[in-house]
Amino acid sequence: MTPVKIWLGYPYPLGATWLGNGVNFALFSEAATSVDLCLFDNLDAPQENIRIPMTEQTDQVWHVFLPDVRPGQLYGFRVNGPYDPARGMRFNSSKLLIDPYAKAIVGQVKWADEMFGYVVRGPQEDLARDFRDDAWGMPKAVVIDNAFDWGHDKRPGTPLHSSVIYEMHVKGFTRLCPDVPAELRGTYAGLGSAGAISYLKELGVTAVELLPVHAHIDDKDLVDRGLRNYWGYNTIGFFAPEAHYSSSGAMGEQVSEFKGMVRNLHAAGIEVILDVVYNHTVEGNHLGPTLSFRGVDNPAYYRLAPDDARLYVDFTGTGNTFNLLHPRTLQLVMDSLRYWVNDMHVDGFRFDLASTLARDEKGVNKLHAFFEIIHQDPVLSQVKLIAEPWDVGEGGYQVGNFPVLWAEWNGKYRDEVRRFWKGDEGRVGEIAYRLMGSPDLYQHSGRRPYASINFITAHDGFTLNDLVSYNDKHNEANGENNHDGDNNNNSWNCGVEGATDDPEINELRARQRRNFLATLFLSQGVPMLYAGDEWARTQNGNNNAYCQDNELSWLNWEHNAEQRELLEFTRKLIRLRRDHPVFRRPKFFQGRRIHDSEIKDVMWFNPGGNEMSDEEWASPFVRCLGVLLSGDTIDVLSFEGDPIRDETFLFLSNAHFEPIVFVLPGQEHLEWTLLLDTAEEHGFLPEPKKFASGDDVEVIGRGVNLLKLASGAQAQARHESWKKRQVQLPHDLETAAATAKAASKNDPGGPVEDK
Repeated sequence: MTPVKIWLGYPYPLGATWLGNGVNFALFSEAATSVDLCLFDNLDAPQENIRIPMTEQTDQVWHVFLPDVRPGQLYGFRVNGPYDPARGMRFNSSKLLIDPYAKAIVGQVKWADEMFGYVVRGPQEDLARDFRDDAWGMPKAVVIDNAFDWGHDKRPGTPLHSSVIYEMHVKGFTRLCPDVPAELRGTYAGLGSAGAISYLKELGVTAVELLPVHAHIDDKDLVDRGLRNYWGYNTIGFFAPEAHYSSSGAMGEQVSEFKGMVRNLHAAGIEVILDVVYNHTVEGNHLGPTLSFRGVDNPAYYRLAPDDARLYVDFTGTGNTFNLLHPRTLQLVMDSLRYWVNDMHVDGFRFDLASTLARDEKGVNKLHAFFEIIHQDPVLSQVKLIAEPWDVGEGGYQVGNFPVLWAEWNGKYRDEVRRFWKGDEGRVGEIAYRLMGSPDLYQHSGRRPYASINFITAHDGFTLNDLVSYNDKHNEANGENNHDGDNNNNSWNCGVEGATDDPEINELRARQRRNFLATLFLSQGVPMLYAGDEWARTQNGNNNAYCQDNELSWLNWEHNAEQRELLEFTRKLIRLRRDHPVFRRPKFFQGRRIHDSEIKDVMWFNPGGNEMSDEEWASPFVRCLGVLLSGDTIDVLSFEGDPIRDETFLFLSNAHFEPIVFVLPGQEHLEWTLLLDTAEEHGFLPEPKKFASGDDVEVIGRGVNLLKLASGAQAQARHESWKKRQVQLPHDLETAAATAKAASKNDPGGPVEDK
């Protein structure tokens, strides 16, 4: 064995750092008694070739410098200390550990009992230590050279209110894409290729939100069933890009390939937002494997049960909760975030189960150090911060409660839009809030409409096509007897479960898809589109395809005529939103006269051309709504201080099963142009139709119309119709019962007849 020069090294930065004249290794462990650095010549080596005691410790950081080591070196750690689960101590030097700060990780776990720190199936469960070595089956960390030619890379810097986010999976988007070179499909390079970027540009999105790209592990249970953790919410390395998505190699090449993808997307004006999972790790509960954090310093990295340190607090449903109450764990999260911004050039983050990150001993705390550190950080405070504002713990549903600087996945938007178009009673007041950017949720805390990330569907749940094709989930392929996935989907199959040849049902489903997309892109806030919904991809009713790394999840790029129509409809909606700032205001509408002017920025109309009454807002039978958006308001200014003016639009929605006639608002001698009618196969009219104020416009049952003021003063349009008429609501029980009975034959609340 060749002697290795060993120098003292530095306690910072943590991890393995190539300094040009050697590599510094630093590992935090508060309770360890000793730490060994293990070097491997190759991934298949059954054990380390060299084991180096890290004798230097500074401020609970163990460190060493090796002047002869170069990038590409494989390594891991063995950490010594007490194995006493009852006290939360799970040190086991028989287990090779992945560096928590690893910048690249190669290999997958070769699952066996040796990967667990205790004797599996032993009578003492996790209380009895397992002394067998597991290095032969463990992934290895890789020393990288961080150098990369970024060229003239510049962040697009798209304002959040002007953003259109596209949630996607790196592999799933490109795996079958014919415009991506075959050797690059399913990879970072594939997403950064000309064909993929051309599609995104033509679609009109401004940002891609990538499902987790942090290095993750496939759960043993899934591997045993022949499945994989496709989504990747099973992190093992918070600094390392997942090597499975690299076309160029896993020995550090995945880092450069990821950077190249970001550089190419930026050159096209597209931002990169990462879905990050700092709330838990792959190591699970007290019966989980020992792969990294558990063996490095279990009580520092995980929240342990206050009354039994053997067990873990679980706010995530995964068996453990990452311990952001410990300063070193909080440091790791912040170091990771800054690394992805500074070194990898990403533009923002979507935080999975973000409520967990803000929990202290008493619950979710808006003054948590997690928020305080990000808000004062000159780097992190300037990127896009998006919370998934819930977790599975008590009090975890925090939609509307995150602080300034944060946007949120607006779960109420998703639920209310689904309920409205499903035809549920009494949703008109709620849908009005959601269309306006949810001021009831965000305005009181000083936030703006862009705090609301609006979405109809996401990776977690039905696709848009399945939302209108299935009443129930169909997750049998996951191997869990259909017990996994959410049962509360607010979906409606339009009359038959799953695929059908019935032309009436298929026409209704197509119209409902257009209704959902029109609502999404014409709402205030930030629209997020789930990849493939623009052409109605299906997962055959599976609403939890987390383990389906196959054609069920991969986007199928072979489209029929109807799918191509929907794609073009979506492109036009995004273009309409881009071209008209009235649909993407950075400020809330006020719904009243602005600054004592004659301008009323938004008005709500009933079908008779009257402004909505309190009685109508409160009625359970109202399923239609007219919204006038005034384009010549003076409260939104350009950078130079000039008012940003636009045209005036009228959005008519009818979630009732029968057509409803609307009287167009405004004074005499105005002309409106009908641009969009979801009753039409194309959605947008080839030749816009013209109507005069006071004319009747019929909106099909379950349909949307969008009209633009074509001639006449905008101020004259901001009035009740000069030909307004009374609209009768059912007041007595007999009339209400008759209405409900008729609706039950046509709405999802009533019996569904198989056809």
